[in-house]
Amino acid sequence: MGDLFADAARERSAALAPLPQRLRPRTLAELVGQTHVLDEGSALRRAIEEDRLRSLILYGPPGVGKTTLARIVAAETGAAFEELSAVSARVDDVRGVMQRARDRLGGNGQRTILFLDEIHRFNKAQQDALLPAVEDGLLTLIGATTENPYFEVNSALLSRCQVVELEALSEEELAEVVRRGAAAVEADVPDEIVSLIARRAGGDARTALSTLELAWETAQAEGAPLEERHIDDAARKRPLRYDKGADQHYDFVSAFIKSMRGADPDAAVYYLAAMLEGGEDPRFIARRMVIFASEDVGNADPRALQVAVAAAHALEHVGLPEAQLNLSQAAIYLAKAPKSKASANAIWTARADVRATGNLRPPAMLRDAHYAAAKKLGHGTGYIDPHTDARGFEVDHLPEELKGRRYYRPSGNGEEGADGEDRDGE
Repeated sequence: MGDLFADAARERSAALAPLPQRLRPRTLAELVGQTHVLDEGSALRRAIEEDRLRSLILYGPPGVGKTTLARIVAAETGAAFEELSAVSARVDDVRGVMQRARDRLGGNGQRTILFLDEIHRFNKAQQDALLPAVEDGLLTLIGATTENPYFEVNSALLSRCQVVELEALSEEELAEVVRRGAAAVEADVPDEIVSLIARRAGGDARTALSTLELAWETAQAEGAPLEERHIDDAARKRPLRYDKGADQHYDFVSAFIKSMRGADPDAAVYYLAAMLEGGEDPRFIARRMVIFASEDVGNADPRALQVAVAAAHALEHVGLPEAQLNLSQAAIYLAKAPKSKASANAIWTARADVRATGNLRPPAMLRDAHYAAAKKLGHGTGYIDPHTDARGFEVDHLPEELKGRRYYRPSGNGEEGADGEDRDGE
């Protein structure tokens, strides 16, 4: 009787499951996207097809197929599939999986795949509990995470796993997913609506299918054709992939800085907008621009630092959203400014010398000579004041051991002359 109820529950659950669950791909051929790692003949695909997959960690944003791929692997390899969520699993749960894996392997030679969702949520003790089983091949671990595993997973476990980064689906790939969903619910979805859903989904197949399902149900309830307003109503999630504490934070600020460095104001403004829309701390952005003004522009345009500092002050004075105008102005200025790393290279090289040789004492002629006994020590002797004698400009003021050493090497860009002087001669 219990089995009858269980079977009936499974059938009804399948029928009532959300559209993303009902359309979950069951084979590699059905999986949409991730061709960069699963294309025909790729190492990962061949490892799956030839049943020689080793433990791996699937890393990527939500809705790109991490859980789906793990289940496909289990189905295609014929291994027993166990699934745990790191949010709720305990060390005892992990040990239970390991014991069952040992029984299967010893009893009938069947391998076990443990799919561990949100693996970054496992603490060190929990991750360490997995190590022996993974190392001995007792089970194949497939971990899934939206966080960078190189930051969140223990190095010992990480070294025993292949890390596979899955990417957000493109709009073309999402359009294919939406068309499959439309066929499954027998919905008439015009191409422009398909494109709208794909655009609003933000690379997430689950979101795309959920939006389609809710929008279609709403349209049916109204007795109206599926329209843009139904999509707008169903797609409450903004198509943003940004986490200011994780990879997106580093990736977007890196792209922002490199766009300014590459004299691309359009890209710089786009990444600035993406960070602001994603909730990035605007003070962090302003600080990066102040640093950039000296590190990447320097004396090729001395006004760049003034512009960056002014934008930072404006941010403190007026706040967002108005300060976005100041940040945009500064980002565009920095992107278009001539570039030079001469100032940055100068201090980096000088500090390297100080660390290598210690703080070498200045020549006697440059030492403090304001007190009476200083002259007896030779301090100030031979010093040439350039205000009274132009030969003072020709003196090498470095310590004796570093005479002739050059730290500042002008780039020749903008106002920074290539002859050792800025354009205005100062």
